[in-house]
Amino acid sequence: MAVLFAITLADLTLHLGLVRFGIVPRTAPGLLGILWSPLIHAGLAHVAANGLPLFVLLTLLFTNPRYHPGRTLALIWFGSGLGTWMIGRPDSVHVGASSVIFGVAAFLIVAGVVLRSWRSLFVAVFVVVAFGGIFYGVLPQAGPISWEGHLSGAVVGVWTALRTLRSR
Repeated sequence: MAVLFAITLADLTLHLGLVRFGIVPRTAPGLLGILWSPLIHAGLAHVAANGLPLFVLLTLLFTNPRYHPGRTLALIWFGSGLGTWMIGRPDSVHVGASSVIFGVAAFLIVAGVVLRSWRSLFVAVFVVVAFGGIFYGVLPQAGPISWEGHLSGAVVGVWTALRTLRSR
């Protein structure tokens, strides 16, 4: 989380214009955004809104080795970015960690069903209660919020849980 805030503060203070490294859908330069967009935010309010949910969800992900957290995070990070690159509005640059937030939340919910353990089920119920309201953000809407990133993250989170956890 400190890295996200440091990047945002450096961007704002030094006028780096890092937003240009976000996902620009269906363009060759926009492919680099798949790697960088979760680290780049449009301002302090944006990074603050993503910081706490990301911290909580990543803590839940990384405290259970049955989730294969490193591989899971990598699949969600790259898959949600690729999905955003494919379906995103071409007239905007997509930045922020919310696609990863939606992906990890969806993963943890599905993992609670797939793993059939009390621990995973408890985590899934907690995620639904604490963060379930965010899922309306996958619906198409006008404005600067990347519902395409949210949808891509959620779909990839479900896919990752089914792919990673069912094969074990």
